[in-house]
Amino acid sequence: MKHLLNLLAAIALLVWGTYLVRTGVLRVFGSNLRQILSISTSNRFSAFLSGWGVTALVQSSTATALIISAFVGRNLISLSAALAVMLGADAGSATMAVVFSLDLSWLSPLCIFAGVTLFLARQGTQVGDVGRVLIGLGLMLLALQLIAQATHVLTGNPAVQLMLESLSSDLMLEILVGATLAIVSYSSLAVVLLTATLALNVVGIEVAMGLVLGANLGSGILAVITTAGASRHTRQVPLGNLLFKLLGVLIAPMLMHLWLATARRWVQDPAALTVLFHLSFNLMVGLIFIGLTGPIARVVEMILPASRQSPLHRPNHLDPSALATPSLAISCAAREALHQADVVETMLRGVITVIRNNDQQLSQELRKLDDTVDDLYSAIKYYLTKLSRE
Repeated sequence: MKHLLNLLAAIALLVWGTYLVRTGVLRVFGSNLRQILSISTSNRFSAFLSGWGVTALVQSSTATALIISAFVGRNLISLSAALAVMLGADAGSATMAVVFSLDLSWLSPLCIFAGVTLFLARQGTQVGDVGRVLIGLGLMLLALQLIAQATHVLTGNPAVQLMLESLSSDLMLEILVGATLAIVSYSSLAVVLLTATLALNVVGIEVAMGLVLGANLGSGILAVITTAGASRHTRQVPLGNLLFKLLGVLIAPMLMHLWLATARRWVQDPAALTVLFHLSFNLMVGLIFIGLTGPIARVVEMILPASRQSPLHRPNHLDPSALATPSLAISCAAREALHQADVVETMLRGVITVIRNNDQQLSQELRKLDDTVDDLYSAIKYYLTKLSRE
């Protein structure tokens, strides 16, 4: 029981470290990352590369999905370009998994020491946020060491061996477990790194590859769940990315054994094979579907058509998923304020008609719009209040 708790604590520490890195990078580079994403979508290949680079920094394709979804919701970029960004984002997340799989244990104490020093000395500044990133990196590296130690002890437990035997006989179960872990932990990167550690002495490489496929699928489902309450424009990007991942998961099993036989000629370490399979899978999906972002975008628009006109009586731009990036959230609030101004303009134009024609019905409608203005004002204030709590 003690060793199981140690493993769970190490996994939690890994997830927390990933969260610290993601939030720290967004706080330091949030506006710059948004600018890179917005200006690098002139063609699908530059969009792919920008998604790759941004996600390598943020270490979360889900975070990139939320940012790029907000851009689509604000009509700043097209849906097909956003889907190309997401293909690159998945490759960027896989690249960081390869980096973290290397033996960087010596960096852990250095990152934690430097990070805590910067964070305590310069709290509330960008330097302090850089310290936050370093703390997160150090905790991730430390967590990987703790996971390796805990799994080594658990390997000899008969109950654990029985559970792992059930996994090794069912690819669908492996995918389901991997997807569930990715959703629960809010990080496919953490799940892939955990799987790579388990592949050393707990599970076979085939099981690890199945878990990796599930983690990729789970990250797509997670983005869809996270944006479930947003506008239809915003929800289109995660849905399109999920379709890419789903198609990739359907194709991958046919190529897994061929890939494994080829990769084993040069790489024998199971952990390295696991993260390389993760990278290969996302590169394969990117290469196959980079030319199909347009058709997939049209399919998504058929499944989830966006309304041509936003309802006048409710907030349209206060995206909850943008709260993690203050600069993006402020932009959402500003756009909602413009929406409120449009309602006021509609009222003023209507007043002239009421005065000229004594239109009682229009007068009643304008009174309702006055309530709408008050509701929008309250919604904007509440949204900004939530931003201050982040």
